[in-house]
Amino acid sequence: MNSTSVSSLSGRVALITGANTGIGLVTARELARQGAHVFIACRSQEKGRAAVDDIRGVVAGAQVELLPVDLGDFDSVRRCAAAFLARNLPLHLLINNAGLAGARGLTTSGFELAFGTNHMGHFLLTDLLLERIRASAPARIITVSSRAHTRVPGIDFNLLRQPTATTSGIREYGVSKLANLLFSAELGRRLAGSGVTTYALHPGVVATDVWRELPWPLRSLIKLWMIDAEAGAQTTLHCAASAGAAGETGLYYDKCRVRTPSSAGQDVALAAELWRRSDDWIG
Repeated sequence: MNSTSVSSLSGRVALITGANTGIGLVTARELARQGAHVFIACRSQEKGRAAVDDIRGVVAGAQVELLPVDLGDFDSVRRCAAAFLARNLPLHLLINNAGLAGARGLTTSGFELAFGTNHMGHFLLTDLLLERIRASAPARIITVSSRAHTRVPGIDFNLLRQPTATTSGIREYGVSKLANLLFSAELGRRLAGSGVTTYALHPGVVATDVWRELPWPLRSLIKLWMIDAEAGAQTTLHCAASAGAAGETGLYYDKCRVRTPSSAGQDVALAAELWRRSDDWIG
């Protein structure tokens, strides 16, 4: 964890999606090292259990547990949230980290695969946990976006309930990351003064399993220019735990600093429309 971070998270509770691998795993490990009680929420229970064992193996006395969730399946998201809420614990850190790129199709709940997994699953999870997070303030909600949001001019809402249109899925990934950013900014506006602060970030172009669905050889070539998960987790950790970020909300970060997103990423009307539609879709 970088030097701007607090020295201890003892007594704090964190829930991180996709923390069985990549930057999510590094984030979970480092938060546990600082004393947080960490819940890893991921689709594969086998990989999730391995991640829990991995963290416990390197962090003495780590409090880390597994919660199964498939972000593409609203019923699974609801079960995950219910399982956490049943523990009657506070929730000080929600880190919407899981992501999928390059895959094609529809989620179980009927959304374009990247959008449904990266945005809709996290939108629903955040909504279900928000009352607990507000009651736990000061608290933070971090959503991992991407610089890929700059490569799309906006969101065509007519395409979000249809299967992935492009062969690579990269355009759809960009739309999902723009949605992540807009969601975080709108959430920050809605939570102003509540003691809950929000953060969106670009982790860097990281060589993780997020690219597992890209076709070979593109998958191999793209990783040649990527950073590793240890470096990629630093901005998430900054947003989650640094004292300096405590007074900031609704902003976008890259390399542990506030950055200006694309013009679409600053579109307040688009963010409000995305929120309205997403809220309707989760019922």
